[in-house]
Amino acid sequence: MKFFIAFALVVAAAAALPVDSAKNAEITNWVFDNIGVDGYKYLYESSDGKAASEQAVVKNVGTENEGLEVTGRYSYTGTDGVFYEVTYIANEKGFQPQGVHLPK
Repeated sequence: MKFFIAFALVVAAAAALPVDSAKNAEITNWVFDNIGVDGYKYLYESSDGKAASEQAVVKNVGTENEGLEVTGRYSYTGTDGVFYEVTYIANEKGFQPQGVHLPK
């Protein structure tokens, strides 16, 4: 379970990495709901068009397979001017991203 929490935090940090053109961006919306041992959810949006949201729930409670299942998305406009959006799920099967720009 600690792995899934650490993994979710790494994904969130990667989604929040700044781009040079965003030096003056401001957070326009921020929600964080840490619902204790059952999971969490958050979202943010910034003035430069970046956005991310994620939620996690505990699956298989009380079993040896207990762990977090994390679902989320992040989006931004790249330095090439293209809008990118990635949705993902992370669970016992690993990190599973999807996006039109990602190979299948």
